[in-house]
Amino acid sequence: MNKILIGLSLFCSLFANSQEIETTQEKKNLVKMNLTSVVFRNYQFAYERLFTKRFSVQVSYGFIPAGQIPFVDEVIKDENVENIKLGGNNLTIEPRFYLGKGYGHGFYIAPYYRYSHFNVDNLTYRYTSEDPAFDGEKIPVSFTGKTNSNNIGLMIGAQWLLGRKDNWVLDVWFIGGHYGGASGTITGRSARPLTAYEQQQLRDDIADLDISLFKYDVTTNSSGAVIKLDSDWLGVRSGISFGYRF
Repeated sequence: MNKILIGLSLFCSLFANSQEIETTQEKKNLVKMNLTSVVFRNYQFAYERLFTKRFSVQVSYGFIPAGQIPFVDEVIKDENVENIKLGGNNLTIEPRFYLGKGYGHGFYIAPYYRYSHFNVDNLTYRYTSEDPAFDGEKIPVSFTGKTNSNNIGLMIGAQWLLGRKDNWVLDVWFIGGHYGGASGTITGRSARPLTAYEQQQLRDDIADLDISLFKYDVTTNSSGAVIKLDSDWLGVRSGISFGYRF
């Protein structure tokens, strides 16, 4: 009887140790790159750390090199606006709750916080003076400035471990959405001093621009214009990332 008890104790001890080894041997670090955001010149890299079977935290950083905005005509629909260059970066902190197999594998729900910063450069707005003294003259105004946004959101996705040793990672963001606020200042410099008539005209023209993403206020002076952004911000997330687990 004692031998049986000793044998069972040894078996249970070995089983418990094997479970502990299996748990501790789970690879808890994942590095990834977003493949789909490259289309928009947004290069995003992420590091995910697994803390438990069901919980992890991912931190991602993205940057947009200064350059032309892809699909800009879909956002700003005005033929007098040209040469827009945009650059910036963003930081996202994302706790993940895995619902499937766990340890970074399966479906997950992820609330997140995102901070974004953008630099606007060389946005040229050409408008036609209606001042009787300069009637018909095209006046270019060059805009530069910065904007910031803070957002919170929720995303649903799934992650698969690939390869013989489950070293490779495919992370699919099915759909995510965030809401927050954006603020900033963009300053425009005119190619020449503006008359009072032209200042009023410039203010009215900018206020009437079809810029659907922002709410903004405009003030003008003889040097140009100042645009103050203070707007709600809505965004969506969807994409595919690929990476390595170690």
